[in-house]
Amino acid sequence: MNESTFGTYTFLLVLTILLASTKLLGLLSKKVNMPQVVGALLAGLIVGPSCLNLVQGGDFITKTAEIGVILLMFLAGIGTDFSELKKTGLASVVIALIGVVVPMFGGALTYSLFMGGNFWDIRAVFVGVVLMATSVSITVETLRELGKLKTKMGTAILGAAIIDDIIGIIVLTLVIGIQDKNVNPVESIFKIGLFFLFVAVCALAVKLLSKIPKKYYEKKQRIVIFGLAFAFIMSFCAEYFFGVADITGAYFAGLILCNYSSHAYIDKKVSAASTLFFSPVFFASIGIATVLNGMNSQIIIFSVVLLLVAILTKIIGCGLGAKLCRFGNRESLAIGIGMVSRGEVALIVAQKGAEAGIIDPKLFPAIVLVVIVTTIITPILLKLVLTDRKNLPQSKTILTDATEETFAVQKEDLAVKTH
Repeated sequence: MNESTFGTYTFLLVLTILLASTKLLGLLSKKVNMPQVVGALLAGLIVGPSCLNLVQGGDFITKTAEIGVILLMFLAGIGTDFSELKKTGLASVVIALIGVVVPMFGGALTYSLFMGGNFWDIRAVFVGVVLMATSVSITVETLRELGKLKTKMGTAILGAAIIDDIIGIIVLTLVIGIQDKNVNPVESIFKIGLFFLFVAVCALAVKLLSKIPKKYYEKKQRIVIFGLAFAFIMSFCAEYFFGVADITGAYFAGLILCNYSSHAYIDKKVSAASTLFFSPVFFASIGIATVLNGMNSQIIIFSVVLLLVAILTKIIGCGLGAKLCRFGNRESLAIGIGMVSRGEVALIVAQKGAEAGIIDPKLFPAIVLVVIVTTIITPILLKLVLTDRKNLPQSKTILTDATEETFAVQKEDLAVKTH
């Protein structure tokens, strides 16, 4: 079903299918102790072209999903504990650096082994660039569900993902610049530097505006509207003027606001709109965008190996970075897993490569499959690692102590009766 099937009002039917299916499968996921985002992703796969073909996407879904991911990253930023972010700043840099180098080499090596050619071939390098990408929007939602988003681990993942995104954009710019002579890599890197200057200016402007008496804005609907407008304009400017992903602009918008007293009120109100409407469409859109056709046996084997490489390189790379920064074993593993999801970022990177003629079209389904599976598996693995389990040995000890105490009382009573 595309947007023209039932005329102008098709979008209403599309929304009905998406909202109902994501909620139903989300509840089923919750029943089996999995994050609800897993159900939303599966809903997109089922109603999309890959299975039932009820929804084929279109401009409406694309733009609604884009708003959804922008809101998710804005909420991630505004919900960040800035004091924790400053503490994990160095850790985020280390995690991000190792977390892009290892996947890039892993992806390039996998391509060169399966498809032939030099390790440094532009096509091999680009597959590595795709694996560098990290999309934490699903990780953010999972951490939020598990109550771990505002922890030191959660802020480290978010910080590392933002740095990862910037590094990925720089490398992508350089690679496309080598292929496309119309792109100037130096100019693009300069724009990224200007973006950070722009963020600093915006932070200063917000600080000046915060001098307005709180009675005019605190816990009032207007502050939520202004906050949303700020997120959207930051997203627009990041993408349009500086060539940085719009979700990066949204995250920094939230990060700028997270230190002010109204941040909790904005978070609460925006979360309601995001959870009820925009986020479900975004998660479903990832599955809808996937059409797994044209895959022969070689591509299928390549896809499986590339999938394993994509998962292991992020877990090893980012987990090692976390370990070097003195995170515990469980936290290091969770950080590595939290960076596994490639999501929309990798899809965008792959699409850019296809447009530039860098990536072979026959490999695109393989990359899409890797993106989908890593996106689905990330919340599942996070749930397994971060869910607190009952301490069985301790329960056993308590039971033993209680039993011994009972026996002691019975023995004492027996002694009294004997006397």
